[in-house]
Amino acid sequence: VQLVESGGASVQAGGSLRLSCAASGATTRRCMAWFRQEPGKEREGVATIYTGDGATHYADSVKGRFTISQDSAKNILYLQMNSLKPGDSAMYYCAARTSIDRNCGSWPSLYGFWGQGTQVTVS
Repeated sequence: VQLVESGGASVQAGGSLRLSCAASGATTRRCMAWFRQEPGKEREGVATIYTGDGATHYADSVKGRFTISQDSAKNILYLQMNSLKPGDSAMYYCAARTSIDRNCGSWPSLYGFWGQGTQVTVS
Protein backbone atom coordinates (compact mmCIF):
# COMPACT_ATOMS: atom_id res chain seq x y z
CA VAL A 1 0.00 0.00 0.00
CA GLN A 2 1.30 3.41 -0.96
CA LEU A 3 -0.11 6.55 0.62
CA VAL A 4 0.29 10.08 -0.70
CA GLU A 5 -1.02 13.03 1.28
CA SER A 6 -1.89 16.47 -0.03
CA GLY A 7 -3.77 19.58 1.02
CA GLY A 8 -1.57 20.98 3.73
CA ALA A 9 -1.22 24.77 3.84
CA SER A 10 -0.86 27.81 6.04
CA VAL A 11 -4.17 29.20 7.26
CA GLN A 12 -5.44 31.65 9.83
CA ALA A 13 -7.04 30.52 13.05
CA GLY A 14 -10.71 29.74 12.55
CA GLY A 15 -10.15 28.65 8.98
CA SER A 16 -10.64 25.29 7.32
CA LEU A 17 -8.57 22.82 5.34
CA ARG A 18 -9.23 19.46 3.75
CA LEU A 19 -6.39 16.96 3.63
CA SER A 20 -6.43 14.10 1.14
CA CYS A 21 -4.62 10.79 1.11
CA ALA A 22 -4.53 8.78 -2.09
CA ALA A 23 -4.10 5.07 -1.38
CA SER A 24 -2.92 2.46 -3.85
CA GLY A 25 -3.79 -1.20 -3.51
CA ALA A 26 -6.83 -2.76 -1.92
CA THR A 27 -8.29 -0.80 0.95
CA THR A 28 -11.11 -3.09 2.03
CA ARG A 29 -11.05 -4.18 5.69
CA ARG A 30 -8.41 -1.69 6.60
CA CYS A 31 -7.97 0.83 9.31
CA MET A 32 -7.08 4.19 7.86
CA ALA A 33 -5.90 6.98 10.11
CA TRP A 34 -4.61 10.49 10.34
CA PHE A 35 -1.79 11.28 12.71
CA ARG A 36 0.04 14.51 13.41
CA GLN A 37 3.40 15.38 14.83
CA GLU A 38 5.00 18.60 15.98
CA PRO A 39 8.78 18.95 16.07
CA GLY A 40 10.20 17.33 19.18
CA LYS A 41 6.91 15.72 20.14
CA GLU A 42 5.46 12.25 19.76
CA ARG A 43 3.20 11.39 16.88
CA GLU A 44 -0.43 11.46 17.98
CA GLY A 45 -3.54 9.93 16.50
CA VAL A 46 -6.11 12.41 15.22
CA ALA A 47 -8.81 10.24 13.65
CA THR A 48 -9.38 6.72 12.40
CA ILE A 49 -11.86 5.06 10.07
CA TYR A 50 -12.56 1.39 9.41
CA THR A 51 -13.06 0.91 5.69
CA GLY A 52 -15.30 -2.12 6.25
CA ASP A 53 -18.19 -0.18 7.78
CA GLY A 54 -17.07 3.43 8.07
CA ALA A 55 -16.73 3.38 11.87
CA THR A 56 -14.81 6.45 13.02
CA HIS A 57 -12.97 7.58 16.11
CA TYR A 58 -11.54 10.96 17.01
CA ALA A 59 -9.06 12.35 19.47
CA ASP A 60 -10.79 14.51 22.09
CA SER A 61 -8.82 17.53 20.92
CA VAL A 62 -10.45 17.48 17.47
CA LYS A 63 -13.94 16.13 18.15
CA GLY A 64 -16.60 18.35 16.63
CA ARG A 65 -14.06 20.15 14.44
CA PHE A 66 -12.47 17.44 12.27
CA THR A 67 -14.17 14.83 10.11
CA ILE A 68 -12.51 11.76 8.63
CA SER A 69 -14.12 10.21 5.58
CA GLN A 70 -13.35 7.97 2.65
CA ASP A 71 -14.18 7.77 -1.02
CA SER A 72 -14.04 4.03 -1.51
CA ALA A 73 -14.43 4.20 -5.28
CA LYS A 74 -11.40 6.47 -5.60
CA ASN A 75 -9.41 5.01 -2.69
CA ILE A 76 -9.02 8.45 -1.14
CA LEU A 77 -9.05 9.27 2.55
CA TYR A 78 -10.00 12.77 3.67
CA LEU A 79 -9.64 14.85 6.79
CA GLN A 80 -11.88 17.90 6.86
CA MET A 81 -10.54 20.33 9.45
CA ASN A 82 -12.70 23.23 10.59
CA SER A 83 -12.27 25.90 13.26
CA LEU A 84 -8.53 25.42 13.12
CA LYS A 85 -6.42 26.54 16.06
CA PRO A 86 -2.70 27.31 16.32
CA GLY A 87 -2.39 24.12 18.35
CA ASP A 88 -3.41 22.13 15.27
CA SER A 89 -0.19 23.13 13.53
CA ALA A 90 1.80 19.99 12.74
CA MET A 91 2.91 17.61 10.04
CA TYR A 92 -0.08 15.43 9.25
CA TYR A 93 0.41 11.83 8.19
CA CYS A 94 -1.91 9.29 6.63
CA ALA A 95 -1.50 5.69 7.81
CA ALA A 96 -3.05 2.31 7.09
CA ARG A 97 -3.13 -1.24 8.42
CA THR A 98 -5.05 -4.39 7.62
CA SER A 99 -7.64 -5.22 10.25
CA ILE A 100 -10.69 -7.38 10.82
CA ASP A 101 -11.46 -5.38 13.95
CA ARG A 102 -13.44 -2.19 13.47
CA ASN A 103 -11.86 -0.76 16.62
CA CYS A 104 -8.81 0.60 14.87
CA GLY A 105 -6.74 2.07 17.67
CA SER A 106 -4.61 5.18 17.40
CA TRP A 107 -1.17 4.01 18.42
CA PRO A 108 1.38 4.70 15.68
CA SER A 109 3.05 1.34 16.25
CA LEU A 110 -0.09 -0.45 14.99
CA TYR A 111 0.22 1.01 11.51
CA GLY A 112 2.58 -0.43 8.94
CA PHE A 113 1.96 1.90 6.02
CA TRP A 114 2.65 5.62 6.11
CA GLY A 115 2.59 8.58 3.78
CA GLN A 116 5.28 11.23 3.60
CA GLY A 117 3.25 13.87 5.44
CA THR A 118 1.76 17.25 4.64
CA GLN A 119 2.36 20.39 6.69
CA VAL A 120 -0.45 22.33 8.31
CA THR A 121 0.34 25.70 9.88
CA VAL A 122 -2.30 27.73 11.70
CA SER A 123 -1.50 31.26 12.81
